Amino acid sequence: MLVSTGSPLIHEGFHYVYRDIKADMHLVSMSGGTDIVSCFVLGNPNQGVFEGEIQSPGLGMAVDVWDEDGNPLRGEKGELVCTRPFPSCPIGFWNDDHDARFRASYFERFPGIWAHGDFAEITPNGGYIIHGRSDAVLNPGGVRIGTAEIYRQVETIEVVAEAVCVGQEWDGDTRVVLFVVMQPGTVLTDTIRQEIRSRIRSHASPRHVPAVILSVDDIPRTMSGKIAELAVRDVIHARPVKNTSALANPEALACYEDLPELMS
Repeated sequence: MLVSTGSPLIHEGFHYVYRDIKADMHLVSMSGGTDIVSCFVLGNPNQGVFEGEIQSPGLGMAVDVWDEDGNPLRGEKGELVCTRPFPSCPIGFWNDDHDARFRASYFERFPGIWAHGDFAEITPNGGYIIHGRSDAVLNPGGVRIGTAEIYRQVETIEVVAEAVCVGQEWDGDTRVVLFVVMQPGTVLTDTIRQEIRSRIRSHASPRHVPAVILSVDDIPRTMSGKIAELAVRDVIHARPVKNTSALANPEALACYEDLPELMS
């Protein structure tokens, strides 16, 4: 068994493992959280592995995907929820009077239902796809887009080392802004920008195509290595960043301040 977590494992990752590591192994892509000391969705040795998908809910996890009104969704993207109490559910936060922060974090979105904050989808195979954090979902033209859908395409561009994508409030709507860290010895050119846009348009959709693509030297990450999209979004909107102590490299936020390309 080989387990992958931290961010959604893209299709190409599945191909790489079975082609170059071992053809007869159980590849487990899983998603959960430190807060629940567990996984809502993970691998199942009794089911087939489908590229780009997490196999099944964890034991004891009444997992579902709901729309904005709390209706179950199939084959569409929505909020990952757990509809019944589960064995590893935390009972509260430390020093949280009357459980106010705890309830606001997980139970306000759908009263009495755990909303984990992931933008997810249940596939025809009964598997799950995590498209990114729901609070970082992009919303250009009123269409909800998961950042993982864009990262999957950008990761195929060899000259790009890594990227972070956020939505910028612009002209009464939201425009998609992509920041890239280039591989050593390369610079972001208009030709590379066009390659990125063409790849995203062809393999995702025109709605996913960034309006602005900029090069930066670093990307802020949490202590556990996850991209801090919300921190970047706050900086480009000149809003204070909450809890910078949770970042492993808070100095990276300076890369996103007062960028003239985002002013026009």
